[in-house]
Amino acid sequence: MKKTTKIQTYHVLQIISYLGIIATLSLTVYLWQIGAFTNLKVLQKLVGLDAHPLLAPLIFIALQICQIIIPIIPGALTLTAGVLLFGPWWGFLYNYLGIIIGSTLAFLLARYFGGQLLIHLFSLKQRTKYLTWLDQNERRFAKFFIVAILLPGFPDDLLTMIAGLSKMSLRTFCIIILIAKPLSIASYSGLAKLFIG
Repeated sequence: MKKTTKIQTYHVLQIISYLGIIATLSLTVYLWQIGAFTNLKVLQKLVGLDAHPLLAPLIFIALQICQIIIPIIPGALTLTAGVLLFGPWWGFLYNYLGIIIGSTLAFLLARYFGGQLLIHLFSLKQRTKYLTWLDQNERRFAKFFIVAILLPGFPDDLLTMIAGLSKMSLRTFCIIILIAKPLSIASYSGLAKLFIG
């Protein structure tokens, strides 16, 4: 792909990122007003779970993919929502599929566009902290990445893109994500079950 096309694609992603921020803020206000954060039935009706039981999971998986590539919505929120909407088993599966696809795409985008992609998606403090660590500990990054993906609380979206900037192969990345990600998803599934009762 030519350099000009690459730059144009990057600018499109940048615009999508800004539009995503605006859309997310607007959607959050709207959802709060209609009670989607406090009433599970309102949320289920909103995603069309009753009217479109086959389409709703696809929409949710697409949302999960988007929130990784353009990390505006907190991942903990969508993980918990998946279990609340679809139950612990199907919710886990849909979360897992969305996260695996989204993480792989984020890795590939970072590898293609380089560090410039992170500038518009993450704060300077976050970028500096982890990129500095990567520069100083490239050989140990894979081990750190495994731990970060296994345990909740790390900025997985940022680390996924930083993995794309590292020397880690796509094959190694996919193996780590496929094996390690279920544990952190399961922890959020357990949290969601507390709300379900």
